[in-house]
Amino acid sequence: MKIIDTCGMSCPQPVLMTKKSLEENPEGLDIIVDNNTAKGNVERFLKSAGYTASITEKVDTFLIEARK
Repeated sequence: MKIIDTCGMSCPQPVLMTKKSLEENPEGLDIIVDNNTAKGNVERFLKSAGYTASITEKVDTFLIEARK
């Protein structure tokens, strides 16, 4: 599974990177974000695109698993 790391990026960059990566990996991918705003925006984008989003909170980051 492809993993993209968007730590240190402000919105909308994490959403744009997620969208581009899903075009190349339509079965799903893992996204690492480091703030609540990016987590919420990526999660909303994934749901609107027909993906399920499973979120795991780590020490300073969130892992979002996007699956069709």
